[in-house]
Amino acid sequence: MKKFGPKISRRDMLVSGGAIASASVAPAARADSLDMENGGTSSVPAPEKMSISLVVNGQSCALSVDPRTTLLDALREHLELTGTKKGCDHGQCGACTVIVDGRRINSCLTLAVMHDGESLITIEGVGTPEDPHPMQAAFVEHDGYQCGYCTPGQICSAISMLKEIEAGIPSHVTGNIRCKPVLSADEIRERMSGNICRCGAYSNIVDAILDVADVRA
Repeated sequence: MKKFGPKISRRDMLVSGGAIASASVAPAARADSLDMENGGTSSVPAPEKMSISLVVNGQSCALSVDPRTTLLDALREHLELTGTKKGCDHGQCGACTVIVDGRRINSCLTLAVMHDGESLITIEGVGTPEDPHPMQAAFVEHDGYQCGYCTPGQICSAISMLKEIEAGIPSHVTGNIRCKPVLSADEIRERMSGNICRCGAYSNIVDAILDVADVRA
C-alpha cells in the first residue's frame, strides 16, 4: 500500500513540540523581563482604598480597605477578629460563616465594600466564656467539635438556621412548602450541609442544635 505525506521521526516531533512550547511562554518571559527592568514592580497601579463603616458585634468600625478585600480578610486582618476562620477560601467549607443583618453568609465570598453600613455578628459577638450563648453551651455539652476549627462557623450558622425555620423558610427536605417547616434532624442536616466538619462531629452537632431548639420551644 502506498503511503502519503512526509515521514516524521520521533526526534522531529519532539523538536517541533519544544519550539511551540517556547513560543507560548515567550510573551510571559518578555513581560517578566520588563517587570524586572522596572525594579520588580508592576506598572499597573493598585486601586485606591475605600472608606467603609461597619457595625461589628454592636460596635461601629470605620475602615479604609482595598476594594478587592473580602469581608473575611477585613474581619481578620483589619479588625483582628480571628475567631472567623479561613478554611477553603472558596465558599465550600463554611468555616468563615458570619451573620450579616440577620442572615448567615460565607464571608470569604463577598467583598467588604459591599457591606458598608451593615451590621455583622461574628463568633466574638455571640457570647463570652463567662456568659456563653445557649448554642455555645450546647456545643460544649454535646461535644459538637473536636479540633474546633470549624466551630465558629458552625455556631453562627446554627443560630441563624433556627431563625430561618422560625421564619417559615423551607429547605429541600421540607415536606410541604406551604406550611411552616417542622424542626427535625433531617431539616438540620440539610440546612447545615454547607458547614463541613472534617473531624466528623455531625451527630453531636445535630444533638446540640436540637437541644437549643427544644429549650427555645
